[in-house]
Amino acid sequence: MTLGEFLAPLAGGSQRESCLAVLYYQQHYQDKAALTVEEIRDALVRARVPRASKINVADVLTKSGALVDSPGVSGKRRLWRLTSSGEKHIRAKLGLPASTPEIEHDVATLEALAAKVGDQVVRDYILESIKCLSVGALRAAIVFLWTGAVRTLQEEALTKHHAALNGAITKHDPKARPVNKLEDFAYIRDATTLLALQELGVLDKGEKTTLGEALDLRNRCGHPTKYSPGIKKASSFIEDVIGLVWA
Repeated sequence: MTLGEFLAPLAGGSQRESCLAVLYYQQHYQDKAALTVEEIRDALVRARVPRASKINVADVLTKSGALVDSPGVSGKRRLWRLTSSGEKHIRAKLGLPASTPEIEHDVATLEALAAKVGDQVVRDYILESIKCLSVGALRAAIVFLWTGAVRTLQEEALTKHHAALNGAITKHDPKARPVNKLEDFAYIRDATTLLALQELGVLDKGEKTTLGEALDLRNRCGHPTKYSPGIKKASSFIEDVIGLVWA
């Protein structure tokens, strides 16, 4: 999620909320615990906040009371950070869920992954997963990440094992349509794809079993049921899928 996207719900709001939201974003998504006034203003400009260059950030922060704190200086410039009250204030303004270290860690992990993925379609699925994860939409985050993962596996099977691929698929689904291009996988069940990948040696038995469990979770999240995964379940899913598909 870009800073511009993060700030979008605050469009038309007060300068204070925009400045505090920058501090929140940089701390939670960029691992920057404190910022100078200049860094906050530059971030607002890059996010294309209207008249950002004219904002008196120092005055805004000085008048923000218990929402901010100054932990020291960087060179000769004062640093600013959110207090716990400030974080709670911004979460309420943006409708964010309560702070959860697991989610913040997973967001950072997925952002690092997205930066390394060359396939634009796969990267977009990962970015969609990040957006959902950031606002606590765990079911949607799981569905999007699985879609990116299975497409990555499909590409590997088609590129490296094309000659043997259809034989491996029909062994587990005799009625399956032939796969000659990536779009043909739309007619192949993901469970069958995993079995074929094990047959081809792309996955070993343990890897196939773990990804099968991940697929089961994806299906529970993607179908209209009352099931809702917890944070630890989502984190475990993310760790397994990244480790087996993109490691």
